[in-house]
Amino acid sequence: MTISIRHAALAALCLTLPAYAGAQGAPPAPPPLADYFVPATAAPKAPDADGFLQRWLLLEPIVKPNRSNTGFTEAYVRAAFAASLPQGPPMAVPRDGEAAKIAAAPRWHALDATRFDAKLFNLAQSLGKPVYGVIFWAVTVVEAPREMRGVRLAVGSNSASMWWVNGAEAAGLYGDRRMVMDDVLSRPLTLRKGRNVIRGAVINGPGLSDFCVRLLDANGQPIRDIVTTTK
Repeated sequence: MTISIRHAALAALCLTLPAYAGAQGAPPAPPPLADYFVPATAAPKAPDADGFLQRWLLLEPIVKPNRSNTGFTEAYVRAAFAASLPQGPPMAVPRDGEAAKIAAAPRWHALDATRFDAKLFNLAQSLGKPVYGVIFWAVTVVEAPREMRGVRLAVGSNSASMWWVNGAEAAGLYGDRRMVMDDVLSRPLTLRKGRNVIRGAVINGPGLSDFCVRLLDANGQPIRDIVTTTK
């Protein structure tokens, strides 16, 4: 039987399609954690040139299914964070590798963000953890060389988040929102001389998760003569 050149070419193409489709359909490998975070060192870390805090203790994501971010009202966000709150005094700081005393026992990771924002989606992805319908908790310790009055916590997050300074609520970001630097400013705060604990939580349904935080002085300028630690 004679096979036309056209039919022969089609047959050859069909034979190669499964392998080709498999190669094209394979999901790309997630970027390595080092693209966005590096392990925190023992030495204190200063903010970046724009004052953003980059050293954080980050808790592996807690699953909180949400098909949309539009329902993140203040009441919903407060209730979700209260239910997922890791136990301990407000000024307590977890240790690197420590398991939180909540369901699924997620672990804390002491990390330095390589950019001005903490890419939570990429953290979860790199650890093989859920990336959608999640809550993240974050903690850092700010060491101030003197008492600082009139300080404002400036926060941006994707999606909703809440933030506390030395155990007192400082800022809340609600609704479906993209991360914008300095999206919300706290009321004027006082940083103590020495140790100050900043704690935050971010909730997201679909999409990316990240946040950025810096401290502004009474004139609205980034505070740079502070350092962050995880102790």
